[in-house]
Amino acid sequence: MKRKSRWRWGWLCLAAALAVSPFAGGCAKEVPSVSEPQEPKSYTLPQIMVIVITERNRYQQIYTDRIWEAEMENGETFEEYLLEQVRVFLENLKTMTLLAKDREITLSSGEQDRVRRIARNYYSDLSRADIEFLGISEEDVAVLYEDYHIANKVVEELTKGIDLEVSDSEAKVITIRQVKFADREKAEAALGRFLEEGSDFSAAARDATGASPEERRLGRGEESEAFEEAAFALAAGEISSVVESESSFYVIQCVSDYEADATRERKNRIYKERKNWAFQQIYSQFQADHKVPIPPEVWADVTFEGGEEAETSNFFLLYQEEFGD
Repeated sequence: MKRKSRWRWGWLCLAAALAVSPFAGGCAKEVPSVSEPQEPKSYTLPQIMVIVITERNRYQQIYTDRIWEAEMENGETFEEYLLEQVRVFLENLKTMTLLAKDREITLSSGEQDRVRRIARNYYSDLSRADIEFLGISEEDVAVLYEDYHIANKVVEELTKGIDLEVSDSEAKVITIRQVKFADREKAEAALGRFLEEGSDFSAAARDATGASPEERRLGRGEESEAFEEAAFALAAGEISSVVESESSFYVIQCVSDYEADATRERKNRIYKERKNWAFQQIYSQFQADHKVPIPPEVWADVTFEGGEEAETSNFFLLYQEEFGD
């Protein structure tokens, strides 16, 4: 029987920005209309296959070839899912180059040099089997890297003037222990044990419920308002009163009232989510009229089959090493 699995698409910061879905609402920036329609060329089969084989090999290295047996919740295979993600990614990438042109966003000579250097490094690392199977040239690789970098630059430039600040309070992460009860009476009875002077919280929880308390990190927006209000009001070592949340009752102990590393990571994640959301407000308007589809006759030749000796998997890694996350 096939395993049903849910997988995430993991391509740097831009991946989230390119996984486009329309959002309600507006944005402070407006997208000017383009007076003359443009008919840009889509990517060639060799360029498409660079991304396809990169992701095929990357996932296979992590999960082995059993990944292709995995089935998504909608019944499609992981291979079908991944190919569709590549198609959407490349169509949006090309559309973003149009947005860059429309907004007069270009690469500096220094950026062009760096992009070309990555392309040379990537191409020189390809094996003969890679080159023969992909049918790729260094110029093909350079075009992909140039488009990828200009797309990242578009995201940065078009969100530059938008307030994306994340406060320490909303990003704060704490560590708690929690004990769950089915009714308030049992929770109140157990609370007395928890509050006894010198009482060990974990031991008291085991005495009251027969199980150790659940210890976990907590950020805002992950639990009900009542639960979070009680948890974030505690100092390290303090114990809450009984908290009712979603038809259950809890007693909470604060283990750490500030997790510095986790808070910093969460702050960065929230910032990226806000940047991507803000960019979507601009991009979705433009993309509606400027989609650059891959021609069906080209996409029909895209496949995971064959090229078993083609081992390239570092296309995005080289970019990340050069320009960061």
